[in-house]
Amino acid sequence: MIDREQLRRLGLFDANVPRYTSYPTAPHFSESVGPSTMRNWISNIAPGSAISLYLHVPFCRRLCWFCACRTQGTKSLSPVAAYVEMLKAELALLKSTLPDGVTLSRLHWGGGTPTLLSADLITDLANAVRDAVPFGDDTEFSVEIDPNEIDAPRIEALAAAGMNRASVGVQDFDDVIQQAIGRIQTFDITRDTIDALRAAGVRSLNADILYGLPHQTKARMVESVQKLLSLTPDRVALYGYAHVPWMAKRQQLIPSDALPTPEERLELFESARRLFVWDGYKEIGIDHFATPEDGLSIAKRLGRLRRNFQGYTDDTSEVLVGLGASSISRFPQGYAQNAPATGAHTGAIREGRFSTSRGHVFKGQDLLRSRLIEAVMCDFRIDAGEICETFSMSRLAVRQMLEPTARAFEGLLDLSNEGLFIPPAARPLTRMIARSLDTYDLSRAGHSPAI
Repeated sequence: MIDREQLRRLGLFDANVPRYTSYPTAPHFSESVGPSTMRNWISNIAPGSAISLYLHVPFCRRLCWFCACRTQGTKSLSPVAAYVEMLKAELALLKSTLPDGVTLSRLHWGGGTPTLLSADLITDLANAVRDAVPFGDDTEFSVEIDPNEIDAPRIEALAAAGMNRASVGVQDFDDVIQQAIGRIQTFDITRDTIDALRAAGVRSLNADILYGLPHQTKARMVESVQKLLSLTPDRVALYGYAHVPWMAKRQQLIPSDALPTPEERLELFESARRLFVWDGYKEIGIDHFATPEDGLSIAKRLGRLRRNFQGYTDDTSEVLVGLGASSISRFPQGYAQNAPATGAHTGAIREGRFSTSRGHVFKGQDLLRSRLIEAVMCDFRIDAGEICETFSMSRLAVRQMLEPTARAFEGLLDLSNEGLFIPPAARPLTRMIARSLDTYDLSRAGHSPAI
């Protein structure tokens, strides 16, 4: 770790920067991309290729205060069932637009709470997916699991539908912290859910845990991580809590005076990171950890690690189609986002058109900058040879492009004709380094803390 004073001087403890799950980031999307653009991009997918699908289910039985996702509460299953019918119609629209022979590489159900669906609805929706885009030989089907909103019939339905990776939200096991963030979830119910998933044949398991929560201390962080390690997840996402109550109104219920300082956030992250590494997990990018046999670890070793809206991935598909309200799609030509409001999205689908309300068409240096930032975020290294070959640039031009970044970080980065390398001690600065490669105006939206 580099000197704390140097981190402070470079602005780590004050900066708010994008998470860079896309480039440019969503605040720079515009209304220039609409339904006709979406239809055109889908119809131009290469016949016989493999694509990925993301299905967004924006409903929750209860709204956790820490969450900033686009969700809505519901006491009954009727709006969820109606939403599933809309998703089936959207899948049918996708099927009618796709070229022949397209298969599925990755399928992810997120939310919200996808496991709010009953077993019958799970089966119905999964069948509609398979009808629209057939599974390939090695399709990965992952679902976000809420241990408070799952039971044996739903687990059996998901397993029968082909789910082979489950993602379990943990956040923190400490009771005081759970009370402060409106997310009550005991260790016992989490353990029982994981045991049930494995008993049903789900071979891979992810877990999410947060640092930077109210009342979180080093001791509490260590205890929660040790409990999580006892469940032996294959992959862990260690996310920093982003307190943005001006964007997510429910976060106003969280006591801001109980939040750790930026310096304390770094200590919390480091405490958790060391425990994962000591337990044999490989560090993946800035905030993921995986067993050596996990797909992310293999992708990292082979130089194939990528980053998309779900975070780090080993998915090599060039197309990710987002279905459901607010979902974002990525194509070789750009990004397309569905209408955020459930009513507007549903209305468009009922009229037989995509609900695309905004997006971005790649232009200028977008693809080049996107790859530079992805390389920094995934590999802590920009390979000049790769950039030269992919973008027909000279090594001199690549070096000249990277020199301002190297200068901005006071000699902490290694710059040569081979490219740019971020040494381990400087990696807390990674998102700020990525920001230095971003040519868009970052004042257009508030972002999350750099640490």
